[in-house]
Amino acid sequence: MSDGSPSIPSTPLTRGEVPRDALVAWLNEYLNVGAYPDPSLNGLQISGTDVIRRVAVSVDTSLKTLQHAADSGADLLIAHHGLFWGQPLPVTGPHRDRLRAAIMADLNLYVSHIPLDAHPEVGNNAMIARALTLQNLRPFGDWQGHKIGLAGELPFEQTLQDFADRVQKLTGEICLVHGGGLSPTVNRLGILSGGGAGSVAEAAAMGLDTLLTGEPEHKHFHDAFEYGVNVVYAGHYETEVFGVRALAARLEDEFGLAWQFLHHPTGL
Repeated sequence: MSDGSPSIPSTPLTRGEVPRDALVAWLNEYLNVGAYPDPSLNGLQISGTDVIRRVAVSVDTSLKTLQHAADSGADLLIAHHGLFWGQPLPVTGPHRDRLRAAIMADLNLYVSHIPLDAHPEVGNNAMIARALTLQNLRPFGDWQGHKIGLAGELPFEQTLQDFADRVQKLTGEICLVHGGGLSPTVNRLGILSGGGAGSVAEAAAMGLDTLLTGEPEHKHFHDAFEYGVNVVYAGHYETEVFGVRALAARLEDEFGLAWQFLHHPTGL
């Protein structure tokens, strides 16, 4: 393709219909799923129907989400948080129920965790940075030797409260604000979706005045005040809705696939 996107390895049946294996290969290449160490089993976690016509996307993979995807008529569920996290699980209890729901519905499950946080076009951090019109972007947010977040400057300085209100309008959820910064204003911002509470020291070392991330951790509570960095916690779930929605829109543009976002917030 002229824009550098991966090409689909076999011809779609018609626009709006894509062979499952071809679409999975396209996703693996586009998301560069093997580029990052990750406890998540990224890629196709459950195989179902051979042809994809309708896609559902979600942040989490729960029994409720899987049933919602099946009830919506989806052939493929793309999730940020999947079912397998680096260890074997017995097929019993809720794990069995989740697998059974997908298999009985002939539903494919595709998962992208760290690769979707880090993706430069449809990633969670890239989409948040775009929504906040962040400028002079540079890598931020270390994950086992890889930078998966972004840092930059806002187009104009804001008070910490005004910035938190702006983020709240973006996510729809009230933010938790730790005003530890040496300045009560926000200008130089680091973004790390999900569980980025441990990145305060990195933010300080880069000269950032504020960190925007998902959920707090008690062991990092004092970091904001001791390193002199404001931290805005906007929710793990709410900072990770952006990537799956942007990816689904990309699939619609590329292949004409209909899609639906399944919203099951956790409040965390």
